[in-house]
Formats: sequence, C-alpha cells, structure tokens
Amino acid sequence: MKFRGIPAVISAVAALSAASPAFAVTEISWWHAMAGANNDVVETLAREFNASQSEYRVLPSYKGTYPETLNAGIAAFRAKQPPHVMQVFDVGTGVMMGATGAVKPVAEVLTLGGETFDKSKYLSGITAYYSTPEGVMLSFPYNSSSPILYYNKDHFAKAGLDPEQPPQTWPEVFEAARQIKASGAANCGLTSTWLTWIGLENFSAWNNLQYGTEENGLASTDFQLTFNSPLHVQHFQNLADLAKEEVFRYGGRTSEAKALLISGECSILTESSGGLGDVVNSGMNYGLGSLPYYPEAEGAPQNTIPGGASLWVFAGHSDAEYKGVAEFFKFLSSVEIQSRLHQVSGYLPVTLEAYEATRASGFYEKNPGRETPILQMMGKAPTPNSKGVRAVNLPQLRDIQNEEFERMLAGQQTAQQALDNAATRGNAALQEALGK
Repeated sequence: MKFRGIPAVISAVAALSAASPAFAVTEISWWHAMAGANNDVVETLAREFNASQSEYRVLPSYKGTYPETLNAGIAAFRAKQPPHVMQVFDVGTGVMMGATGAVKPVAEVLTLGGETFDKSKYLSGITAYYSTPEGVMLSFPYNSSSPILYYNKDHFAKAGLDPEQPPQTWPEVFEAARQIKASGAANCGLTSTWLTWIGLENFSAWNNLQYGTEENGLASTDFQLTFNSPLHVQHFQNLADLAKEEVFRYGGRTSEAKALLISGECSILTESSGGLGDVVNSGMNYGLGSLPYYPEAEGAPQNTIPGGASLWVFAGHSDAEYKGVAEFFKFLSSVEIQSRLHQVSGYLPVTLEAYEATRASGFYEKNPGRETPILQMMGKAPTPNSKGVRAVNLPQLRDIQNEEFERMLAGQQTAQQALDNAATRGNAALQEALGK
C-alpha cells in the first residue's frame, strides 16, 4: 500500500484505541482538523454521543490543519497504530482512495453495525464526490461546504456602497474593492482563503471551465491539467493587478485570510461557508453573497463543488470497534444533529431531511444568505467541468499552484506564466505519482 504524493512524516502518533476493562466501554479515536468555533462543535458532538449510550466512547483529538491531520494519519497507519476515524479534507479524497488496504469502506462498517447507508437520503453532490466510479461510498460525509462571499456591511456603507446588495460578478467585486480602498473605508478591499480550492477549482466549476481532462480526474486517474485557459489567466491577472494596487491582500494558502476580514483590515472575502462560525463569533456586521462569476463565461454560474471533509475509517480494528463507529455515524446522521451542525457552523446539512427541516423551521428566512451555499451546489446538474476535481496527489498539485500564485502576487511573473508553470509542473508530478 502506498499513499501517493504525500511527503514522509517523521514520527507517528499513537491512536487512542483501547477498551476499558473496568467499564467495558469501547473507545473510538477520532482525529480531526477543526479549530476555533468548529472545534467546539466537535467536542460537543462527542460529549453528546458519549452521554447518549454506555457502550462506546468517542475520543476526539485535534491534529492540526487538514494537511497535517492527513499526514499524521498516514504516519500512524504506517506505524500500525491508526485511529479508528480520521477527518480528511476533500483534496485528500484521491489519496485515500488510492490507499489500498488502509481504509475500510463506510458501507462495510455500517453493515457490521447493523446499519445501511442509503445514498438517496444525502445531498447527491456530496455523496457522488466520496464514492467510487461504481457508486460505492468509501467515506462518511461530515462537514461539507461551498465557497461564498462575505463582506463587511459597515465598510460598504462608509464607501458609499449598498450594504444590502453584495456584488454578484467578479467585475462588480473588483470595482467595489477599489472603491473601498479609495474611500479609506478599509486598508484593503478584497482577500480570499484557499486560492487553489476557491480561486482555481471552484472558479472552474462555477464558470463551467475545464480544470483538467477526463472530467477533471474523476473519469480516470491519468489526466492532464488544462486550467491555463484565457479566462483563468484573465482572473488571476486581475488579482495580480489588484495586489499591485494594494487593493487585494494575500493572506495565506489555506484559511488564514479569514482573519483579515474579522480584524477589519479587508472588506470582502471569498471563503468556505464553514468559516461562518468564526465570523459570527467576531461580532462584526457582516453580509453574505454567492460566489462571484464572470458574466461572459458560457453557462455561468454553473454549480460549485464540495469542500470541507468526510470521515474515513482505517482498516485493522475489531468488529466490536467498527460497531461503535457505525453507531457514531448513525448519531451524526440524525436530523437533529445535521440541522444543528448546519445552523451553527455554516457547513451544509449532508442529509436532505435535515435541509428540509431547516427550511421548514424558517431558519433561512430569519438568516438571509445561509441557504446560498446549498443552492450553489444543487442549482444545476453538474457538467463534466463541474463534478469536482480528483487526483492521487492533489495536495502536491495544490502546493505547486500555491508556489506559482505567490510568485505572481509578488510581481515576479504574470498570471499566464504562473498558470502555465502550474499546469506543466503539475502534469509532470501527476505522471510521476502514477509511476510513469
């Protein structure tokens, strides 16, 4: 078994997977990457599950960022001390799917627990992403998200913009960002988390542009990256120009830029819907909008693709422990839990029943914009360009892209050069990961 495209990890972390003979409680270790407000949600879910029954005890353990958690899990498996459950971000899906023998498909786990996984009960866009081409579910949907637009309403008002009307297209976003900077309402008009996931992968899907051949890698692991198209180049050159004008500010490779919105440094942010908890907790006067698109893109806006993460179960544990995992997944799937998780965190409700219950409760009417990420993902049937992105070494491909974007934003190369380099280097890395 090989985990392709992942750097070696120096040391393994022992999993907490032992039964307590005194109380005959089977302990289930859950490694996750939830920080801040979302970590509080994880801890609460574990406490509630543990209090709901007496046979099993879930032990959540924060392992750092998504990439750090994935690396820790790989190291633990190699050391033959894997956790029972590990939260893996969407970009790690191809890595885990290629890890033959390392994971136990969620369908098998649920069967051992006397449960079944009915895909028709879940949002189709989510289940499709975490399934094999044959439709077998490999991991359990937990926290799925869609990128949306956040903005500071007070800054909009100060800059003479309508605080109740978020910009819809990228040209409108750029105009608003420049106006905010020029008015002195904020030091920067625009920032973004995850330039790879939001600015490239979802940008492609939302504007119905090809990211790569073979349906962006979903139809075949052997595919070519093609994201250096004219509209891709135009978009990233716009960001580079705004960075030169000090209107756009780069915050980092993952979710670091969220702090720039919360602190008041920047006024507009494209970020995961799962980042809502921290924005709410900040107390800022915020507004929500849909992910911007280019009006000249044919078919745009199309549909966004899921981010967030799913829960993977490692192989090598006992049937008794898998029964505990199945019980925990059953708990997480309940309408009450899914509705609450969606409403307090900003992540999507992964079950249709929880979505309908939330809608029937009047939650979306009382909280404008909170239905936006769901509508973005479910609004249109996916095209070959918008089903998602999958590669056996997608974390490595994102690292390459980030390196090229950072050079571009530093004024060291054009957007055309950055995307050409990212495609060329990425294609070479993909072929190497495939053993070619």
